[in-house]
Amino acid sequence: MSIQVQQLCSKLVTPTYNGDHPPLITQFVPLSVFDRLAEDTCIPLIYAYKPPTPSNTMLEQGLRKALTEYREWAGRFCTDDNGHHVIQLNDKGLRFIEASTDCTLDQAMPFTPSTLLSLNPSFNGVKELALVQLTRFTCGSLVVSFSANHMVADGVLVSQFLVAWGQACRGLEIDPSPLHDRSIFAPRDPSRVEFDHKSVELTKGKIKEEYISPDNKPPYSRDDVILHKAHFTPEFIAKLKSKAATSSVSGVNRPYSAFESMVAHLWRAITRVRGLTKFQTTEIRISVNGRRRLKPRVPNEYFGNLVLWAYPAAQVKDLLHESLSHTAEIIHEAVMKVNDDYFKSFIDFASYNLQDEDLIPEANRSLSALWPNLEFISWLGFPFNNIDFGVGKPCILMPSFDPLEGLIYLVPSFAGDGGIDVFITLFQQQLALFEEICYSID
Repeated sequence: MSIQVQQLCSKLVTPTYNGDHPPLITQFVPLSVFDRLAEDTCIPLIYAYKPPTPSNTMLEQGLRKALTEYREWAGRFCTDDNGHHVIQLNDKGLRFIEASTDCTLDQAMPFTPSTLLSLNPSFNGVKELALVQLTRFTCGSLVVSFSANHMVADGVLVSQFLVAWGQACRGLEIDPSPLHDRSIFAPRDPSRVEFDHKSVELTKGKIKEEYISPDNKPPYSRDDVILHKAHFTPEFIAKLKSKAATSSVSGVNRPYSAFESMVAHLWRAITRVRGLTKFQTTEIRISVNGRRRLKPRVPNEYFGNLVLWAYPAAQVKDLLHESLSHTAEIIHEAVMKVNDDYFKSFIDFASYNLQDEDLIPEANRSLSALWPNLEFISWLGFPFNNIDFGVGKPCILMPSFDPLEGLIYLVPSFAGDGGIDVFITLFQQQLALFEEICYSID
């Protein structure tokens, strides 16, 4: 069912320094080449708690304390004397909204697209770099929406911040502290650009609808896009990994991760659901965390973006008629190529003769579908289980709704079985077939 959300209060929440000398509010944080590659838009996530829930006052006080360590969320974008985008640490605050609904959480489940949008604050024209909305239900349940500008930080850091917010609410010291130095990505001397970054990072990140050929346009419209959740149990994932590990040609076992196996399975399933022609090429976009790839390794606490992307591609006939292992190998090889050499080559490429406008992609809200391609966003491995405001872990964790067909989120399940929840945007006309085949491994 759709619900009515009433906004009760909207204000700015700033850091509280508890008598310590406040830091300078004229400090600037330059954006790294990875920050400038991120989309200039807010990315929301939603999580929910059943009663007993923390009070809004407690959540606000904890947020103020957490912002003393994560000041960037309370800052603003501006430009420096050279015209470059920077974050000013002026402590102006993030947007904090309190709201209520006219129903219980169970009555609102499963969330419709309109409900998900009402649980998030509007991003239109906002200057704040992060926004929080607390929505109370008549049963006492609480939904927390945290929306952050992607140019400030990536999902790894956002998850770290949410854990820190919970620590602050419980009266604990924030541990670990974030690493704020964004100047660590210096180009090499001499520089060595070894890959075609212009065709990948600059071009693939700026796809416009008018660039899509008629053969690749979807048969349905933006209004037909829905968000669907599919739960995969540990038993299903184990069978999938076993199937992916066995080559149908050589019979040789090669283990693939749960992520690689799930992506391979879903890529094949969605390709079948879409009914693409056998000689069409379909490509998937997978984010690769540079903290694990760069040498020396960058700590998870690094505050900023450190992501590039792999783009596995295949013809439809190969996805549908070759083995699951074959698809998993395509994915594995593409991801492994985004390694230390690739990240350092991109730093060299982006550090010279490129302006901000060359890197920063504009949000393309007119695009209705990624068809025939897909984008996979993985939250697996993020410390969401540690988000505790003093009442335990959330009962729901999910992305909000973006009416763009072809987005697939892999999220650790909170069903208690150790499985994976998959949230996928697809056309409602194709949901029945997806539900029919998504649990079939053969």
